Amino acid sequence: MDLAKFESMDPVMLMSIVNTKIRDEFQNLDELVKYYDIDRQKLIDKLASAGFEYLPEAKQFR
Repeated sequence: MDLAKFESMDPVMLMSIVNTKIRDEFQNLDELVKYYDIDRQKLIDKLASAGFEYLPEAKQFR
């Protein structure tokens, strides 16, 4: 799944995809956004608009 168009994605699906990718392919959110060359804060804001918060210690959005 290409996250380049994350801004137009459904936030619940986006959260699920991001959490899965962090769990399976990356060590943390910073690695994911660097790999996909996306704005970290925009991703966080998009998911926050749906009530999700990034928890660094858990390495996932909840």
